[in-house]
Amino acid sequence: MREKSKKQLPLMNPTIDHPQARELEEIDLILEKNATIIDLVHQDLCRGRNLRDTGANGLSAEQVLRAAIIKQMFGFSYELLPFHLADSNSLRRFCRLGIVDKCFKKSALAKNIKRISGTTWEQINRILVVHGWQTEVEKGRQVRIDCTVVESNIHPPSDSTLLFDCVRVLVRILDGIRQVGVSVVFTDHCRRAKRRMLAVQYAKKEKQRLAAYRDLLKMAENTVGYAQAAIPLVERLAGLEAMAFEAELKHYIDLTGQVIEQTERRVLKGEKVPASEKIVSIFEPHTDIIVKDRRETYYGHKVCLCVGASNLITDCLITEGNPADSELTLKMLDRQNDLYGRYPLKVALDGGFASKDNLAAAKKRQIKDVCFSKKRGLEVEQMCRSQWVFNRLRRFRAGVESIISWIKRSLGFDRCTWKGQDSFVSYVWLSAVTANLMTLARAKTV
Repeated sequence: MREKSKKQLPLMNPTIDHPQARELEEIDLILEKNATIIDLVHQDLCRGRNLRDTGANGLSAEQVLRAAIIKQMFGFSYELLPFHLADSNSLRRFCRLGIVDKCFKKSALAKNIKRISGTTWEQINRILVVHGWQTEVEKGRQVRIDCTVVESNIHPPSDSTLLFDCVRVLVRILDGIRQVGVSVVFTDHCRRAKRRMLAVQYAKKEKQRLAAYRDLLKMAENTVGYAQAAIPLVERLAGLEAMAFEAELKHYIDLTGQVIEQTERRVLKGEKVPASEKIVSIFEPHTDIIVKDRRETYYGHKVCLCVGASNLITDCLITEGNPADSELTLKMLDRQNDLYGRYPLKVALDGGFASKDNLAAAKKRQIKDVCFSKKRGLEVEQMCRSQWVFNRLRRFRAGVESIISWIKRSLGFDRCTWKGQDSFVSYVWLSAVTANLMTLARAKTV
C-alpha cells in the first residue's frame, strides 16, 4: 500500500544544535508548507500500479522525496544511503524514520527515487521559486543566465572502444539466451576484439592501425550476424524474459550498425562525420558532443541556468545538441515570463548570448537593462541606462560562475550517474531542486 505521508509521526530522537541540523529543519519546514510537492511525488510513485489496501507499508511518498534530497545533498551512493539513514539521527528525523522503524534497502530506495520523473522535479522547482517569491527571498526582478555542461557517465569515446563495447555486449546477450535453453550458434570474439582495440590504441604506424581496425570491424559485423540469426529463435519463446532478450538484441544491433557505419566513414573513407550523426556510447546513446569555446570537448548535455539575485535557480533548460548561446537568449527570457507572469527588469548574460537582434527583442519585452559580458559590437548606451549600471550588472553576472561551481562540486551537477535520457533529466532537476532548498533554508538561518 502506498501512502503520501505518515498519518502519525513516529517516535523520533530530539534535534541537535548544529548548523547542518538547523538547515535540515528549515528544509523540513519548506516541504511542509508546500504540501503539493508530496502530491506530485505520490502521483509518480502510483502511476501504472494496481493499488491495494492489503500488503506491507513501503516507503511513503514523503520519505522517497526526502531520501532523494539527502542523497543529492550529501553525495551519497545508493550503497551508502541506507547506512547513513540508519546511522544518523538527524537524517532519520528528516526522512520521517522513527527510532523503531526499519531502514530500507538500497534497491527499494533506488527503485522509488528513479520513479520520480524529470517533469515532476521541474514542477517542484517551480513551487520552490513561488515560495521564494512569497517569502521575499527571490523576486525575479534581476537575473543572470549562463550555460554549462553536465556530462554523461561514459568512458572517453573512440571508434575502437565503441566497437569492442558492441562485440562484448552482443556476446553477453547471446550467452544469456543460450543459458535459458535456446541453441544459439555464435563465436565469442571478445578476447580477440580487445586485442585489436589495444592494437589500434598503441599502433605506431598508420598501416598497423588500419589493419587492426579492419579486423575489429569484421568481428563486429560477424557478431551482428549471430545476433540477427538469434532473433527468430527468441521470437518462438513465450514469456517476459524472451521479450526482454528480443528487445535488447534489436536495440544493440541498431546501435552497432551505427558504430560500424561511422567507423567505416571516418577511418576507412577518411570522411569527417558531423557531431549530430555520431554516437559516442552504446550505453548512453542520447549523449551529445559539446565543444566549449572551441577548446574542450565534453560528452553529455548542454544546460542553461537562470539564477536570481538570491542565488536561487529560477529555471533550467536541458538542450538537444549543441545550440549556440545566442539561440537560447529569448527562450530563457520567455520562460521567465511564463514563470513569474512578467519579464525581469535587469538581465545579465555571458558574451555568447549577445547579438543585435537579441538585444532589440529583449528591449521590446520591456527589459530595461540587458548586459552582455562581452559587447560584441554593441554600445553600452544601447544595452543599459548608464556605464555604472552596465559595470554593476557585469559584476553581478560573474556570480553565476560561483553557483555553477558550487553545484558541480557539492551536488553532483558535473556528471550524471543515472542511466538513460529520462533519468538524466531527473538527475539534473534533482540537483537544481536540492540547491534551491539549501538556498532557501540558508536565507532563513543566516
